[in-house]
Amino acid sequence: MTPVPIDKLKIVVYPNPSLRKRCRAIEQFNGELADLAAKMLALMHEANGVGLAAPQVGLPLRMFVCNPTGQPQDDQVWVNPVLCDLEGAAEAEEGCLSLPNVNVVKRRALNAVIEGFDPHGQGKRAAASELLARVWQHESDHLDGVLIIDNMPQTAELVNRRILRQLEADYAAAKR
Repeated sequence: MTPVPIDKLKIVVYPNPSLRKRCRAIEQFNGELADLAAKMLALMHEANGVGLAAPQVGLPLRMFVCNPTGQPQDDQVWVNPVLCDLEGAAEAEEGCLSLPNVNVVKRRALNAVIEGFDPHGQGKRAAASELLARVWQHESDHLDGVLIIDNMPQTAELVNRRILRQLEADYAAAKR
């Protein structure tokens, strides 16, 4: 499933090409998938994030983890998630673990329903509002190769331009 051993996975940073790939559905539910979910949760917690999608660790898989509270009992794993019943709208600032120091105001649905599977193949469905609904939408975007910097307002583009250029230069330098 993973080209890199799970214990070697790390959060990739823009402009890593894995962040722009549309992810493929997961067909095998097994212990390796559960181990991957656990590693992703650990990486997310270490980085003080509220969500992390598989492409953010370099894997083109339709899976994300999230936790809006930081409390272990609130950890969530979504495999092959599908958002539905998006309602309302609200603007709020978002950041991204793969875009350090970049913040963009995004308009998102205020309420959402999500359907998918856990790492063991059990179907599940949940509804959320506000922060958790926003996190689900942000992470689902990652599964389609969409980043918070896509279609950002011109003012946000100006504010974040230098940071994005530095991330691009750092990525290019690391590739040499």
